Amino acid sequence: MLNIERPFCWRRTAAEIETKSPGGLTLNSIRRCKQFCRKARADAGGSAAVEFAFIAPVFFALLLAIFEAGLVFFAQFTLQNAVNDAARQIRTGQMQGNSGASKAAFRTLICNGISPLMACDTKLLVDVESFSGYGGVNYQDPLQGPNGKLNAGLNNYDVGSACSVVLVRAFYTWPVWAPGMAWFLYNMTDASGNKAHLISSAAAFRNEPYANQTC
Repeated sequence: MLNIERPFCWRRTAAEIETKSPGGLTLNSIRRCKQFCRKARADAGGSAAVEFAFIAPVFFALLLAIFEAGLVFFAQFTLQNAVNDAARQIRTGQMQGNSGASKAAFRTLICNGISPLMACDTKLLVDVESFSGYGGVNYQDPLQGPNGKLNAGLNNYDVGSACSVVLVRAFYTWPVWAPGMAWFLYNMTDASGNKAHLISSAAAFRNEPYANQTC
């Protein structure tokens, strides 16, 4: 805050003003004194607006960064929960036993679990692979290339059979908007070459012996 000293009419008594003012205390001098005091108070109030103008960009940038970081963690939780629910349909044999169940139907299950927080578009990639046992599990990295682009080949759909080991993975390209979180959240490049954050979730399990089979 600006430290504006009060005028003499605020700090002196009437007798002191008369002794210090050759013409004595007049109505015009009092009026001028009041006008000066009002201007001084207005100048002091304006300093708060100037200080806020310096602090506001940093404050709002930090607020936006906190909001986006929390939103990313919530999106991670939402995607993992959707993957777990959809993967149970494979583990219990419901996807294998339903002739109408397909790759698109399984993707729809995950899309229903993440909407409306995340869009079910090209940003979402679902990969399902099956193996004979845990020792034979082999999977590719989601990012490839020097720029860290999402591996478009991760779109398999193999639900296996009873007692098969299945790995379900889902990847979502999250665009980062907060400038203050760029260095902390950027870990990939999207299809357009823009920096983004990869949200990934996975579920690994052995299918239940739903076909009266002993695992």
